[in-house]
Amino acid sequence: MDGWTARWLWGSRSGFVAAVALAGFVLDQATKLWVLFVFDLPARGSVAVLPVLDLVMVWNRGISYGLFQQDGPVGRWALALFTLAAAVGLWIWSVRATTRLAALALALVIGGALGNGVDRFAYGAVADFVHIHVGTFSWYVFNLADAWIVAGVAGLLYDGFASGPNNAAKSGSKDPNADG
Repeated sequence: MDGWTARWLWGSRSGFVAAVALAGFVLDQATKLWVLFVFDLPARGSVAVLPVLDLVMVWNRGISYGLFQQDGPVGRWALALFTLAAAVGLWIWSVRATTRLAALALALVIGGALGNGVDRFAYGAVADFVHIHVGTFSWYVFNLADAWIVAGVAGLLYDGFASGPNNAAKSGSKDPNADG
């Protein structure tokens, strides 16, 4: 591959990133389709699964934690396009991933972002349905894409702290796609 492609489109871990992102995306979309059209959660209302876990249908028209709710078409499409742009930016970052953990973490975030992005394009909002609660504590309602994103961000944070600020300088590697 030429230098431009190697820097921007495809790196040594790109096949791995694509496979993990695709698997995360497919699992997310499969659970949402099942919840919406097979189990028909919107018609059932809240369904207790465990003492600490309910299925409940929530349409999130905003971003994480329901911030920046968008009820109009301009806001809906702006969020959808932002999600797509973020996934492209994360892909470019993943091309340069220096560790397998960073590549995995970025793949999870990409798969989650694309899963929620498809919801925005298809339904105008993200389908959230998992509700965890203990006593009076209630966690926000989420889906698998959200779980992938949170796990990916945690992985990126861990990788950043574990690698240290001078990891590339210490390794002496000039290749950003070298195994690490």
